[in-house]
Amino acid sequence: MSDHSSSPRRSGRKARLKQRAAPPVINPAPPGQIGGMYRPLSEKDMQDIYATALRSLSDLGMGEVPDRLWNDLVDAGARDLGNGRIGLPKSLVEDIIARAAKRFTLHGRDPERSIDVGGENVYFGKGGAAVNTLDLDSGLYRPSTLRDLHDFTRLQDTLDNVAWFTRCCIATDVPEPLDLDVTTAYALMRNTSKPVATAFTLAQHVDPIVAMFDIVAGGEGKFAEQPFLKTHISPEISPMRFGEDAVEVVYKCIKHNIPMSCITAAQAGATAPATLAGFLAQSLAETLANLVMVNVISPGFPMIFSNWPLVIDLRSGAFAGGGGETTVLNAASAQLSNWLGLPSGVACSMTDAKAIDAQYGAEKGITSLAAALAGGNLIYESSGMTAALLGASFEAFILDDDMHAMTYRAMQGIEVSEENLGYDAICQAILGDGHFLGSAQTHAAMERDYHYSKFADREQPRTWQEAGAQSAWRRANTRAREILAHHQPNYLSPDQDRKIRAIFKVLD
Repeated sequence: MSDHSSSPRRSGRKARLKQRAAPPVINPAPPGQIGGMYRPLSEKDMQDIYATALRSLSDLGMGEVPDRLWNDLVDAGARDLGNGRIGLPKSLVEDIIARAAKRFTLHGRDPERSIDVGGENVYFGKGGAAVNTLDLDSGLYRPSTLRDLHDFTRLQDTLDNVAWFTRCCIATDVPEPLDLDVTTAYALMRNTSKPVATAFTLAQHVDPIVAMFDIVAGGEGKFAEQPFLKTHISPEISPMRFGEDAVEVVYKCIKHNIPMSCITAAQAGATAPATLAGFLAQSLAETLANLVMVNVISPGFPMIFSNWPLVIDLRSGAFAGGGGETTVLNAASAQLSNWLGLPSGVACSMTDAKAIDAQYGAEKGITSLAAALAGGNLIYESSGMTAALLGASFEAFILDDDMHAMTYRAMQGIEVSEENLGYDAICQAILGDGHFLGSAQTHAAMERDYHYSKFADREQPRTWQEAGAQSAWRRANTRAREILAHHQPNYLSPDQDRKIRAIFKVLD
């Protein structure tokens, strides 16, 4: 019997099928889509929550205020409440809100990867400090290592829908705090050109690490001119106290013009009220206190208003990263921040699931979609995190990137125009071939309007079985291995690397 597999006709059909299966050249719904459609709070709800937050700041005030910050706040109009607490009057808070930075650029070392933060733009990115990594080989958790940090950073460098990257895991094999901060910063510089973020354990670590950034930027003081890294700081300890070490980091970062996410991370029923409205009022007050602090030190300094509502399971006290409460609280937080005109940061996709399973998909999909539709400018924790932020997964990064693409497509909505309504094309199909396959309108829509998932399986059951009956996790595992095997970037020149290693103890 003759072999027809290589005939021109059959090869041509295969080529056409392959071309149709390929994703469009242009991403139909890139990062930065417009949010704000989902509004869990009414106008009156927001006014009431805001009024309670202002009352809390004025009458209860903030405790454990470091002397340096105390003096700066008093000079700006804050009041000594006489009990070791400092009150922030409504007039001071509202003046700060009016003068605070509303939009700014998070620079990538590659200018094409910079993003505009604020307004209605929505970007998924990374946060977190997982101490465990879901191993690619065993499928079980083990302590995260410096090697994992390098691997996660270069993996996400290839993912279109992760708009910025914060170190997602702690290198538990680097015990010294300064070594950890230095090697973390080095891993970010080496493995990606996206906007990045890190945390500084202590204020005295900032100056030397900025010297590393200056080497990368081209000379002393160059980094501050166009900073390509922001920092994550939690200067406030719920309920309504400042943390001295973190406040000192704030002062240092402002000195070096490092944009910051000042993160409030109260937990409902533990460090904040269990009622959702009460939680939002306290959390808003605490994040406003951070805003006042930053702007008293440096008016208009770029700060992301990172009001992160976190939830605990009230039956056990365990942190709960998924669920309906997390969904609505983070959406409401984004809505409140945007209502105030402040660049918003929220935390979603913090699934409690340990494996890539149905719980994982449901919790990640629901929480991240709600936060995006509500207009969260930067959505943290949204890529790669598992096990209620205790774990990070290579496979999760791959699958979450695909999830973000679907979310951006949903946010993009539907464009109604004379061309898209296409009455002439409808007439042509009905009065002609009786279908729309192969029409010019269909081909144009295929490229322009549709997102084609890289990992969702749309084959017939028999085809899926014949191909090995693979789960999404298995396909993502294969893809992660391919990326790690072939994507070996080094965004540091040999001269930059040599200068850094001459000054710093860089661990490999």
